[in-house]
Amino acid sequence: MWLIKWLLAIPHLIILAFLWVAFCVVWVIALFAILFTGKYPRDLFDFNVGVLRWSWRVGFYSYEALGTDKYPPFTLESVNDYPADLEIGYPEKLSRGLVLVKWWLLAIPHYIIVGIFQGSGESGGGLVFILAIFAAIALLFTGKYPEGIFKLVVGMNRWTYRVAAYASLMTDQYPPFRLWDD
Repeated sequence: MWLIKWLLAIPHLIILAFLWVAFCVVWVIALFAILFTGKYPRDLFDFNVGVLRWSWRVGFYSYEALGTDKYPPFTLESVNDYPADLEIGYPEKLSRGLVLVKWWLLAIPHYIIVGIFQGSGESGGGLVFILAIFAAIALLFTGKYPEGIFKLVVGMNRWTYRVAAYASLMTDQYPPFRLWDD
């Protein structure tokens, strides 16, 4: 199955391309809203969380983790029976001053690490993709996803999405430099 998941993910990737354009527009609107009011407009917040959530489900299904064979749903909403979900708590108040620096200056160390994890457009797949392929080969021969690789891949993705939430102005909490919550 892992050999054709890239093909099965294409409809999601097409829709997500448009959603990410909208995400960026919403991010700019939210930046100014936070700058002037200290609040992230709730509907805009929910939309951007939905885009991140949908992206994570597709990534978990495909080559960000190869964590399930269950096809991801086409929705921004949380789906209880899907094995991957993403929740970001709505902040009642955000720092008006941090909004100007956290998404670029404060996040630079994280961008470097996440770039290694996820790769860049020029280098192709990053460490997450390579580990997912190793896991797929192990699955092919043993029928089991190596637990250590799974934890590492999910941890790297968790870090990536924490940084995405921070850089998207959805939280003032600086992302920790760690792979797991423990």
